[in-house]
Amino acid sequence: MILSGLEIKRQVEAGNIRIDPYDEKLLNPNSYNLRLHNELLIYTDEILDMKKQLNTKPLTIPEDGLILDPGRLYLGRTFEHTSTDLYVPMLEGRSSVGRLGLFIHVTAGFGDVGFSGFWTLEIQCVQPVKIYPMIEICQIYYHTIDGEYDKYCGGKYQNNKGIQPSLIYKDFENK
Repeated sequence: MILSGLEIKRQVEAGNIRIDPYDEKLLNPNSYNLRLHNELLIYTDEILDMKKQLNTKPLTIPEDGLILDPGRLYLGRTFEHTSTDLYVPMLEGRSSVGRLGLFIHVTAGFGDVGFSGFWTLEIQCVQPVKIYPMIEICQIYYHTIDGEYDKYCGGKYQNNKGIQPSLIYKDFENK
């Protein structure tokens, strides 16, 4: 079951969902809007090899905007840090953003119960689009979870401090 916006608010007030910073104006009927930080990363390697640590270059989104190019993957992050030990967080783009042909995640819209951190956004566009820092770019919503579970406590992306490029190469180190 998906939590309503009013239930998200109650769970934030109870400390069961943490959104920092929290602004009630960003609350929707069944989700909460998250904003785009002004930092981006792009990969500088021509071929993205899963077995290697990849090189990235930072970009800053100026206040007057940045034009994104089709055919390039931009890694961004949410301005807000989120965490919960009781619910399954999910991330989706806002329809207003999607109607510009801007995708905010390729496959990583599903979070684990217990995840704590900023959400890395896998941003792509179908035609050039100008973006701005602090735009409400996506929305987080929360599912209840049935049955016993082990909370996500560790892993490559837990407690991140910013944008996280792929760390899949670490999976090969353990084999």
